[in-house]
Amino acid sequence: METVIYAALGGEGVDLSARVLDEVFSRALAGAVADAGKGRALIVPPDVTRFHSMAGFFTDICVRELGADRIKAVLPALGTHQPMTAAELARMFPATPAGLVRVHDWRNDVVELGRIEEDWIRDVTGGAVSYDWPVQVNRMLRDAELGLVVSIGQVVPHEVIGMANHTKNIFVGCGGKEAIDKSHFAGAAYGMERMMGRADTPVRAMFDEGFRRYHNDLPPVLWVLTVVGTRSDAEAANAGKPRGSAAVRGLFIGFGRECFEKAAALARKVNVDLLDEAPKKVVVYLEPEEFRTTWLGNKAVYRTRMAIADGGELLIMAPALERFGEDKGVDALIRKYGYRPAALIREKVNAEPDLAESLSAAAHLIHGCGEGRFTVRYCPGHAISRAEIESVGFEWGDLAEASARYDIDRLSLGWNTMDDGERIFFVPNPAMGLWAERRRFEAA
Repeated sequence: METVIYAALGGEGVDLSARVLDEVFSRALAGAVADAGKGRALIVPPDVTRFHSMAGFFTDICVRELGADRIKAVLPALGTHQPMTAAELARMFPATPAGLVRVHDWRNDVVELGRIEEDWIRDVTGGAVSYDWPVQVNRMLRDAELGLVVSIGQVVPHEVIGMANHTKNIFVGCGGKEAIDKSHFAGAAYGMERMMGRADTPVRAMFDEGFRRYHNDLPPVLWVLTVVGTRSDAEAANAGKPRGSAAVRGLFIGFGRECFEKAAALARKVNVDLLDEAPKKVVVYLEPEEFRTTWLGNKAVYRTRMAIADGGELLIMAPALERFGEDKGVDALIRKYGYRPAALIREKVNAEPDLAESLSAAAHLIHGCGEGRFTVRYCPGHAISRAEIESVGFEWGDLAEASARYDIDRLSLGWNTMDDGERIFFVPNPAMGLWAERRRFEAA
């Protein structure tokens, strides 16, 4: 499909209502179906870890507007994440029949469209890595019945690619092990700080090149992209919403890359908070319904590491933490090698076959380390022990003590001064943005 923009609305101070989102998306979906032609639709939203993206809301509208008979399936873009539970599906997609939902298996259920050659990858990453890259998708995307793929998701700063979504939703969310491993490690080798909060990065270029070369092997992909921010206390009060609640700042829908560019430009304004002062202590809260592993919970590290002062501390309150990896294999690798400095993990990749064969895990270990510059202190609930926390390279903290001192119901997003004068920076949900010291961000 040629570039088409069906919707591009929003702004930094905008709070789009459910009614407006419904009306705009319904019109855009009707236009896209008419333009794409015949065939059933495959809906590709994120999983529950992107609950605030509004993807569940739009998926339910797809079911309402198209009817279950016109939808081949709903395929949550799990990537490496564990399948959603029945309760999570009901929370995320309340009006979508559970029988429509399929589970993406990143290890087995993929097909390869082609490969991008080693020289191209080496050049785009500035020599950070030297290997080819497979363009892989879930086999459902090659179903001859399909006339349209509706890819839904949130554009927000991301540690692997710079800004999440668009082609990432297809080639990672619905991708295979080799593709995910190699793309994640390329980002880690190139440097997370050089990419976060930026629309054009080496990993983004890999995905876009894969789509440019092989999009004709796929049905037309309609991109439905949201930009979501956190309401200020004043906004929440005026809207009658809870403190720290999410607000949809933008909605961008279309075929082609232009809708992503527009969404990323707004996300850069909404979701990147540049600080003129580096906080000595950052406190992050991980919602129990969203964060049960460090694989996901380490967004607390990724999204704040450019803000924290040298010698500072990141304190993470993680009441639902129960393990490290999303699956048993990755969990075992994290327990074996731990979150260690990048140079050490690169050495292990060269020396240890099990880590070399799981480059996405190696990238994750690099991303989750404070590199000796600041302390990462996890405060888990009862499901994981102090010994386990400390064995992977983190400091341990007592959750009850941390919760008593840092009452999340009283803290506001951003700077807070405690009763004894301690000044902290509080992040109620690290998935919602990127926080960085201005000088460090601009120098990256």
